[in-house]
Amino acid sequence: MNIWKISIKNLFHKPLYTFLSILSLAISIGLLLGIKQLDASVKQQFDNSLGNIDLVIGAKGSPLQLVLASIMHIDNPTGNISYKEAKKIGKNPLIKTAVPISYGDNYKGYRIVGTTELFANFYEAELEEGKPIKKPMEVILGHTVAQQLGLKIGDTFLSSHGFKDNTMDVHTEPLTVVGIYKPTQKVIDRLIVTNLESIWDAHDHEAHEAGEAHEHHDDENKEVTSLLISFKSPMGLLTIPRQINEKTDFQAALPKYEIQRLFQFTGIGVKIVSWIAYIILVISCITIFISLFKMVKERAFDLALLRTYGASNFQLIKIVAYEGFTIGFLATILGILISQSGLIIVYNMIENQYKQNIVQNISYTDILETSLWVFIMIIVAISLSILPIIKMNISKILSNEK
Repeated sequence: MNIWKISIKNLFHKPLYTFLSILSLAISIGLLLGIKQLDASVKQQFDNSLGNIDLVIGAKGSPLQLVLASIMHIDNPTGNISYKEAKKIGKNPLIKTAVPISYGDNYKGYRIVGTTELFANFYEAELEEGKPIKKPMEVILGHTVAQQLGLKIGDTFLSSHGFKDNTMDVHTEPLTVVGIYKPTQKVIDRLIVTNLESIWDAHDHEAHEAGEAHEHHDDENKEVTSLLISFKSPMGLLTIPRQINEKTDFQAALPKYEIQRLFQFTGIGVKIVSWIAYIILVISCITIFISLFKMVKERAFDLALLRTYGASNFQLIKIVAYEGFTIGFLATILGILISQSGLIIVYNMIENQYKQNIVQNISYTDILETSLWVFIMIIVAISLSILPIIKMNISKILSNEK
């Protein structure tokens, strides 16, 4: 007696019902794996993008917006601050590194950041090829930018005003590629880095062409978007943020704290989707139980007949078990495919809209954990559905059928 063949025939006896059982279970598995992996990947991306930055100082406004704009580069800045005052703050003996950044332009959607040579140290970024910036209008490309746009050393391009690619508001002075960073898997991979003078000169030239007063700028009236800081000791973290917020017109935001708060809010959504997935998983397993139970009841005569030909109770139970585990196995494979396909679509959307290159890593722990849940629920469904086999009265079933 070929138990496998009998089980497969039973599955195809009602193909639509079997397909719906597999599909509903696969969707719940796909949702569970997808939401867990997306949450973990985004958290990892944000943690990597923080680099070694302990504090961000910028214009008054939302501290979360300041962090997202100045570190993650996925939001608009809260405003500009005085470069002269920013440099004064940077001289505090508790501060190890203070790096000003200024931006407001892009090329093909990738942000152009004016800063100093110390900016790359936050991300431990090194040049893969080329040389450091020596004069205005020279740029170093993040690895992702160079790959996606096909730019190389010596190429020139015209930047656009704002953070979205446009052909209406284009600067006239070209930028020249002098270097490309090695890949870091951090935010600098998708940035175009130049010096502060490039940003100032581009906008000063724009103002001059518009007929506005064009004066020689010194530190009195220069502005930057924000100041990125790392401390020498935890003492700076305890004292300087409060001093900035209470005694100046600027605001100080703690990147790790703000990102943690952000994930507390998004974590509610993750939990809701996860619970929905678990509910669908339970419903799917109930559906599988009903399918197996109905099969046992509807085919009671066939099962009783198999007993008369020498089949044992255990062999009949194996028929039901094979059906249940086959459905569970196919649903798990399909669920993994659904989750990975869905994540590819989501990651592509994020990359196109925010230029965020999120690394997609398959979490085998999550797959194992979810598969274990499915296995346990399938065992429960099988255990309940085989009760009629255990209590089977062969003579009564055969006599009733006759």
